Amino acid sequence: MQRERMSKKNSSQVHCLPSPDHHHHHHILIMASTSKHIPEIRLYKAWKGNNRFFCGGRLMFGPDVSSLLLTSFLIGAPALTFCIRMLVWMQKGDPIFNYTVLTSAFILTLLVFTFLFLTSARDPGIIPRNKTSVNIEDGSDNSLTQSMEWVNSKTPHLKIPRTKDVFVNGYTIKVKFCETCLLYRPPRASHCSICNNCVQRFDHHCPWVGQCIALRNYPFFICFISTSTLLCIYIFVFSWINLMRQPGRLGRTMSNDIVSVILIVYSFVSIWFVGGLTIFHVYLMSTNQTTYENFRSRYDKKENPYKRGLLKNVKEVLFAKIPPSQLDLRAMVPDEDDGSEYESENSSSIRYDNEMKGKVTKSESPKKLPLPTQNLDNNDDYDRSTTTRDDAS
Repeated sequence: MQRERMSKKNSSQVHCLPSPDHHHHHHILIMASTSKHIPEIRLYKAWKGNNRFFCGGRLMFGPDVSSLLLTSFLIGAPALTFCIRMLVWMQKGDPIFNYTVLTSAFILTLLVFTFLFLTSARDPGIIPRNKTSVNIEDGSDNSLTQSMEWVNSKTPHLKIPRTKDVFVNGYTIKVKFCETCLLYRPPRASHCSICNNCVQRFDHHCPWVGQCIALRNYPFFICFISTSTLLCIYIFVFSWINLMRQPGRLGRTMSNDIVSVILIVYSFVSIWFVGGLTIFHVYLMSTNQTTYENFRSRYDKKENPYKRGLLKNVKEVLFAKIPPSQLDLRAMVPDEDDGSEYESENSSSIRYDNEMKGKVTKSESPKKLPLPTQNLDNNDDYDRSTTTRDDAS
């Protein structure tokens, strides 16, 4: 009787029993009803990428968020100096410098910092990664063709095509399998090595704002560099006017007003930097390119499948509705999980489990985030195919 009680008591523990007939070394996990509840934490606390979070996951920055301090100083210091200088001129009864000029400078500075914050403190368009499951094709007939080059770094026991083809506006686009995020990237997406995330419509990672510039913050980035250029021009013009209207020789006037000279030189150099950057991105916006695509000369000899005409290209960037984030960073996830093993829209009907070394059915596939993956910059398929594009960035 005592032995029977001991055997019943031990049976309430967790056991891993090998399946008798399988070829993938599956393990069946039998949990007793007395097992402990797995604690849950917020998704941002279990994040696998290199991002940094503030305000309970409501603000999302890149790993180089400290660079914002330098950027803020480079913008705020000359702007504050100029405003203080104008107050001094106004107290002397200067007819040129009045509250209108001061208010305009303050509004421009406020706009610059607002767009800087909107660019750096939000999700740029990160695609949720799959932690343990690899999406593979089930071999059924479809419009996608796969390459004969295989991915084998994380799944040596399974051959996964490195690239596959999708149709965008009548063109064949090659999309690449990301070995870090374990998914096929949508067209124009790329994996940022700094943030360690796959990002939709990736443009570049900007060290000055400490964030990826991509689908969901590119319009704010355009506004940020544009207003920064206007602020530099504003400070340059009024500082130069202040020097030119003073009596005497220019050299002597400059020696008596060192502050205005410093503002002129500083704003002039800044105009070349941010102004040139603004012109470059206006060109990219008008031709519907990204910085990543332009630097790789992706469309030098081939037609750009995303080009829709000047007005439509500008409207797509500046006036189109920004898609919602695919991440719910405040969602509760299991503590033992990294919070990012949620199935995306790129999933196929058959999945492969890294840890279990076998195929998983649909019913066993991981759950989705409260905000599922949608609109991964994939355009509708077309019946015609003209030219093959390499988007396997």
